[in-house]
Amino acid sequence: MRVNVLSQKKSSKGVSLLVSLTLLVIVLSITGCSVKQPGQVAIASAHPLATQAGFEILNKGGNVYDAAVAVSAALAVVEPSGSGLGGGGFWLLHRESDGLDIMLDGREKAPLAADKNMFLDAQGNAVTGLSLNSALAAGIPGMPAGLVYLSKNYGKLSLAESLQPAIRYAEQGFNIGKRHQKLLGFRKTILNKDAETAAIFLQQGKIPAKGSLLVQTDLAGTLKQLADKGHAGFYAGTIADKLVSAVQKGGGIWSLADLQKYQVVEREPVTGSYKGTKITSAALPSSGGIVLIEALNILENIDLDSVDSITRKHLIVEALRRAYHDRALYLGDTDFIDVPVKRLLNKDYAQGLASTLRADKALPSDYLTGQTEEQLGGRNTTHFSIIDAEGNRVSATLSVNFPFGAGLVASGTGVLLNNEMDDFASAKNSANGYGLVGGAANAIAPEKRMLSSMTPTFLEDNKRIAVLGTPGGSRIISMVLLAALDFAAGNDPKSWVHVKRFHHQYIPDQILYEKNGLTDDEVQGLQALGHQLIQTYNYGNMQAVQLDKENKELFAASDPRGEGFASVQTVD
Repeated sequence: MRVNVLSQKKSSKGVSLLVSLTLLVIVLSITGCSVKQPGQVAIASAHPLATQAGFEILNKGGNVYDAAVAVSAALAVVEPSGSGLGGGGFWLLHRESDGLDIMLDGREKAPLAADKNMFLDAQGNAVTGLSLNSALAAGIPGMPAGLVYLSKNYGKLSLAESLQPAIRYAEQGFNIGKRHQKLLGFRKTILNKDAETAAIFLQQGKIPAKGSLLVQTDLAGTLKQLADKGHAGFYAGTIADKLVSAVQKGGGIWSLADLQKYQVVEREPVTGSYKGTKITSAALPSSGGIVLIEALNILENIDLDSVDSITRKHLIVEALRRAYHDRALYLGDTDFIDVPVKRLLNKDYAQGLASTLRADKALPSDYLTGQTEEQLGGRNTTHFSIIDAEGNRVSATLSVNFPFGAGLVASGTGVLLNNEMDDFASAKNSANGYGLVGGAANAIAPEKRMLSSMTPTFLEDNKRIAVLGTPGGSRIISMVLLAALDFAAGNDPKSWVHVKRFHHQYIPDQILYEKNGLTDDEVQGLQALGHQLIQTYNYGNMQAVQLDKENKELFAASDPRGEGFASVQTVD
């Protein structure tokens, strides 16, 4: 219950109102209820309308989990390149009242008819583009189930209330920006292959002008079904029929049984520490938390502050090389395989790996042990972060894999199909769309969840709590690691999202760095140590918030590389 006294006038009516409110407060106190005072919440998301949706729901009496539903759904509408009802994701939650940390696993699953050889030709080679640009590339979506589960089990408002902003954005439309245009350009050829998809996102086959209105009437209808019927509104009935029909028509293998069987799973997050910073991050089937903590465990054995910038970056790269190697060797869906998680997160194990680092020389990836080459071999995603003054928080990374997923809308639903099946290891010596290799641990199997790099994360020290994450495919983990090191150095969210980015993922054996991410001297110095380097575009779109535990002050920052919006607001 909420009592807000906006003004007090010196009149009999005003005095009467004040007396009535005072009596109400006394009655509520006697009956054990409390009168909630306005509080502050910080939200950072990849789109201003999504951040606005979160605050809209908070001001209607929702909590941070209701806001997370609203932001997730809004992003599915206003940032269709990064996420959507046809995709999935991970929601990392903390509830302050009982100290609960939980990860909601809404990752896509392989269809029941999936086979480890489904993307191979007769000679056992991967068929180019089949795991990226076809209906066969689509895993069974987890996003809608995640929204339903999050609302029902952690929210205060109804799912229908929390979905209202997204429904409005889809029905009334919104003005597209430069980032949307850029990603349309990247996938225009694929989007043009399907008439219905092209009709929604393109104008006569061309990229719409900046500011053009994108209306998604069918998607609004699907959201309404979800709001009205919950899980059954997407995974059964009319919408399910349309989804299966569209996928099968496009050469895919979905069945109604696939949709009916899909369920969200609650998983225990992985935890670790780095020089006084507690880390809580995504568990398998996301590799993010394990690789992040393993790399930080290695670096904990090194005084990075005592070395020059070239050596510092070299040692970070060497730690990433070893952690990503273990990713390729061991990681997959723990519902299907045994993964040595405790060993990979063990500080003694990391100390052993750290002993192999040389400050004066790079170790070629080919020298690392483990026969990944003998086994089976999301560039664009989205992220948002929320925290309130009590410390309740959500870090969520959502995806359809490549921009606009498989580039195929299921007719009559407005739902863009994902191409997350590409995240499985499908052939010997093959890499996925992000260049990541994998072994048998991440081989395709019916109902298996493909390995992910999404890394929604909480960081905490004696004074501060941070919530952060980013899109970026295989580079997500290294971006979060660089931000974690910046947090440990005492810097704030604005600094984390501005950190210059560089990356190594074991294979290919090269340092990828963003434009101006390394100085000329650093490039030359790293080359002298034996590294190969490639400069690329400015990548990532980190969204970060922070709570000062002592004074309850909140901070929020949105990556300048994107077009997101971060804000701290007082909500009723």
